[in-house]
Amino acid sequence: MLALVNLTVLIVILLQATSYLLGLIAFVDAALLLELLCMTSLVCLCGVRRVATRLTLWQQRAACAVIPALITLLELRGLMALDRWRHGFPETSIVNGMLAAGVFGIVIQHYFEVRTRAYSPALGEARLQALQARIRPHFLFNSLNAVLALIRREPRRAETALEDLAELFRVLMRDGRDLTSLDDEIRLCKQYLSIEKIRLGERLQVQWDTSAIHDEVLHNAQIPSLLLQPLLENAVHYGVEPIVEPALIRISLRRVRDTIHILISNPWHGDPTVARGNHMALDNIRGRLSLLYDLDARLTTSMVNGSFEVRLLIPYKKAT
Repeated sequence: MLALVNLTVLIVILLQATSYLLGLIAFVDAALLLELLCMTSLVCLCGVRRVATRLTLWQQRAACAVIPALITLLELRGLMALDRWRHGFPETSIVNGMLAAGVFGIVIQHYFEVRTRAYSPALGEARLQALQARIRPHFLFNSLNAVLALIRREPRRAETALEDLAELFRVLMRDGRDLTSLDDEIRLCKQYLSIEKIRLGERLQVQWDTSAIHDEVLHNAQIPSLLLQPLLENAVHYGVEPIVEPALIRISLRRVRDTIHILISNPWHGDPTVARGNHMALDNIRGRLSLLYDLDARLTTSMVNGSFEVRLLIPYKKAT
């Protein structure tokens, strides 16, 4: 709050000054009064916070404007009674000071109100659940249809597929904030791909490359469950399903210092409608990453030699 107020006043003074040097000198002169008013207002607002919680939202907003304005009135009237202050700052206006304090109070209160909404745990949880709900249904329906087609022809294979599907359902029942090891997530993804292999046959080709990452890292690294599976679902849905020829999905993993780098590539067919759908799905995953990791994780996409590549960077966090 102090930084915002000081920066705003500095900009206003510099815009009105004839030179930057004179503006900086004027700001230094005004800083004594500015810090006094700001600190006193902050202390008073902090002191009434328990009472303010029982007020309505509009009463709280009004209080955040009225309290700084009243403090400015009282302090300026007291300072103006001093000859040294009155002669040193002859252009000081009590009315303008009150208006400025009230505006700052309203603006800063609104900022914190918006910030509280943005970081509300309940809102974050609801958004996370909504994003996960959009990921879940697509492959489950396809998987069930694929297993039904196998029951009579290949009952043993159908049994294995149902076990894999049961494991996927078990993971889907978890809390979205639950963590799993990277190794377990990879195993789950392989189970998902084995189910899709039943439906797509030889059209689906998969290549895993974990040579650049140690088994210990795979075992210890903790990530949210079902973080990679939606990316592979995207690769299958947009890279393999649209064509009848075999299509290769490549997945490579490596560790660079405290970050896990994951690259997933699938064939690109140049269909703009597929591209839009793919990016909409990836935006969902970006939203989930933002809620789970904030700025510590990053998902980027690119076109390389006829392939659509998704690069995922997530922090390396060991199991406690």
